[in-house]
Amino acid sequence: MRTAFELEQAERVILGTDSPAGSGVQPLGILRMVAMLSSLGDIPAEIAFCFATGNTAKMRDLDCGLIEVGKSADFILIDQAQHSPGKTMLESIHQGNLPGVGMTIIDGKVCSTRSRNTPPATRLPEVV
Repeated sequence: MRTAFELEQAERVILGTDSPAGSGVQPLGILRMVAMLSSLGDIPAEIAFCFATGNTAKMRDLDCGLIEVGKSADFILIDQAQHSPGKTMLESIHQGNLPGVGMTIIDGKVCSTRSRNTPPATRLPEVV
């Protein structure tokens, strides 16, 4: 990652995992990677999220990872984990903490609410 920044090619940094997940939840590996890169690589958490979403989508020609007309409407709604350090979710992630997943939306439909595999989110989204 540091080499990519030195070469001014941060858009080439992508994140992925095919490692086994103890909980059986692969996306948790990506959230852990985002937190690790942000904290140990000393980059803003929002940039680490871009490595996992937009950069990966562009490099792999995926129909997700970017918010654009015509792309898949798949999202996770996250917030700072309860009682985690930092004043904001991004600051907490930059310190190496996982966010709390409050909801997943796939194809524009709510598929799950609060995750049991991440710390509880400070604020939970509601469907109104």
